[in-house]
Amino acid sequence: MSSVTIEFDAGTLLLDFSGVPPPAEALAFLRFDDRVSLWRARACDYAPLRRVLHAAGWEVQDHARAYSELNLTLRNGFRPMAHQSRALAAWKKAHGRGMVVMPTGSGKSYLAVLAILSAGRSALVIAPTIDLVQQWASSLRKFLGIEIGMLGGGAREIRDVTVSTYDSAVIFMEFIGAKFGMVVFDECHHLPGPVNRLAASMAIAPYRLGLTATPEREDGGEAVLNDLIGPKVCEIFIDELEGRVLAPYETRRVAVELSAEELEEYTASRRIYTDFIRAHGINFKERDAWSQFIMLAARRPGGRAAMNAYLKQRAIARCGRGKLEMIWRILIRHRGERTILFTADNDAAYAIGNHFCFPVITHKTKVGERREFLDRFRSGEYRVLVTSKVLNEGVDVPEASVGIVVSGSGSSREHVQRLGRILRASEGKQAVLYELVSEGTSEIGVSERRRKHRAYAGRHSEEGLSC
Repeated sequence: MSSVTIEFDAGTLLLDFSGVPPPAEALAFLRFDDRVSLWRARACDYAPLRRVLHAAGWEVQDHARAYSELNLTLRNGFRPMAHQSRALAAWKKAHGRGMVVMPTGSGKSYLAVLAILSAGRSALVIAPTIDLVQQWASSLRKFLGIEIGMLGGGAREIRDVTVSTYDSAVIFMEFIGAKFGMVVFDECHHLPGPVNRLAASMAIAPYRLGLTATPEREDGGEAVLNDLIGPKVCEIFIDELEGRVLAPYETRRVAVELSAEELEEYTASRRIYTDFIRAHGINFKERDAWSQFIMLAARRPGGRAAMNAYLKQRAIARCGRGKLEMIWRILIRHRGERTILFTADNDAAYAIGNHFCFPVITHKTKVGERREFLDRFRSGEYRVLVTSKVLNEGVDVPEASVGIVVSGSGSSREHVQRLGRILRASEGKQAVLYELVSEGTSEIGVSERRRKHRAYAGRHSEEGLSC
């Protein structure tokens, strides 16, 4: 019987076939490295490569695997809900590789705990922010009753079950990529980025679970997710859980008029911007159109004026006086309820915060200040939070029942994320998501694009200034 030796080497696999050509079935995974005269493969191909070699009758001397088998028990657990059991069964049927799509607040972290117990291997959980890493560590400690390792935020401690930010995982994976038999990718729609994907490709883990509420990407990243995690094995929709696991909800689109002065200024600025676009043949249906506009605006006559005009008309549409008035009316209608205001950019968030004296959370907010704002919001001391994109996903804000989308992108993923921020169930809760749209502006088209999702089908109403 032919024999091959496999070793883990700086985030890749090195295979020594002792001078014998590898089996043809394995060549799809292999590249010959002239520097060391050995065959090399991606670490993430460890499991399928092992299966191919075994099926071809090769004896494998495995020096790559450094992960442990665990015999963990569930502490402080509870019976899985029906949708969690369905998702776990689908993941196990796919041999422990694949993505599960579940709405925010539906128990993705508990599903991950059940999957870790099922795999019985040392596990790494990777999340996009240090806030989420700390939430994961607390949850895992509670359910597994063990000390949890941590990478990120200054911590560098590896344990049988460890949590990490994507940034730290990328940095350390060449050293720790063989130490875990399972990897959980939280908010896995972040993974296809050219840097983040290294966190998955440099790990040998046979068991892989991707978790997200919104897997859709506009850059073709789904193929990367399928390659590095596995296919989508289960999808649970918001409307399936409404009224049982998630709070019942409704969505309301509110048309807001610009003042005569704002409309005149918007129209003039819009014309300068669109004239420049047409003159230079920029087609925003093409993926690189925005880059073209920035480049041409920096180089061509009239470019600076076109860029300033673009920013001006966007600012008017996103946060005009009419929207400020409408925000106040909605808050009066829902007085006493915890409300999150979402904006598309920091400038609009700070403008609203300054106008109403509301706390604002953006990516510039210091960690301690953010934690204080969220704690006061949870306790009810603060009834309103304003944010740009920081609270779109991940951060646990359990009691918010009203969301106001003051402005946003045309991404349906972002819109569903914002809806998910207000759907955590509580006794007697009725969630409402308002979407403010400036009439006579490009926001009309943006609104139509982002509402193309099952969560909004047949359940939105239109309201005017009488709100």
